[in-house]
Amino acid sequence: MPDVATRIARLFVYPVKSCAGVELTEALLTDTGLDLDRAWMVVDATGEFVTQRELPRMALVRVQLKHHEVVLRAPGMLALHLSIDSVEEPMNVRVWDDEVPAYDMGAVAAQWFTDFLGQPLRLVRFDPEHQRLSSTSWTGGRQVPNQFQDAFPLMVLSEGSLDELNRRLAGQGHAAVGIERFRPNIVLAGLEAQDEDRLDIISVAAGEEVQLRPVKPCARCPVPDIDPATAEVRPHVSAALQSYRANPVVNGAVTFGMNAIVLSGENQLLRVGQAVTGNWRFAPDEVRSV
Repeated sequence: MPDVATRIARLFVYPVKSCAGVELTEALLTDTGLDLDRAWMVVDATGEFVTQRELPRMALVRVQLKHHEVVLRAPGMLALHLSIDSVEEPMNVRVWDDEVPAYDMGAVAAQWFTDFLGQPLRLVRFDPEHQRLSSTSWTGGRQVPNQFQDAFPLMVLSEGSLDELNRRLAGQGHAAVGIERFRPNIVLAGLEAQDEDRLDIISVAAGEEVQLRPVKPCARCPVPDIDPATAEVRPHVSAALQSYRANPVVNGAVTFGMNAIVLSGENQLLRVGQAVTGNWRFAPDEVRSV
């Protein structure tokens, strides 16, 4: 008998790393996470990745997925249309400590990002023939590939966790924030705050059974302080999280949500509303205060 019975409330992919996400009603699960998640990335003139951490205006780049193309829009810019199946020259790029092969998306895409963000930039596509692996110290030795994600294929967050944060923000006189600030892939309904921290294997009823495992608390950078609608930066979200989410599991870093890996169910469709079951990894009251 499972300890938890809930459902998928929302699904998101982020085709271009650190640009706006796309909310979906269904998404194909692959071994590297949801299909097209972080398949593209913006890099500087040296091939080093850039994100909202340095360039908050990346939050204003909206992404639309069509059948054969990705369409990018931003204030004051004409739409940029990219063929999903087309790339140009190969190049090496760096994401965190990993140097990985990628494909340049061409001069038009480079100029578009350069003009909007105000410095020389290029857009690249991950090379699917390359395996960039998550840390085996967190995956239990399992070889887990991802693309341009920070470290793991999926991020799981619950509505209950966001509700608790917004309750605390309201108590400090701040407006509620949306879950988009935290860039989850899978949002779960029906859990109490931070209960995703305690889940072991998550099973999703999706044709063949899908099994996901949360493996590492998601340490938070300043990106949640960026308003995705305006790119305005205010530190109140990080300050609120700091007051109750310092996590000894990751040396006191502020965490919110869980990084997860795919155990089974590749090529299955995840859908909003699907039933989710799971069991606690810890005793019921052991981690709730973390």
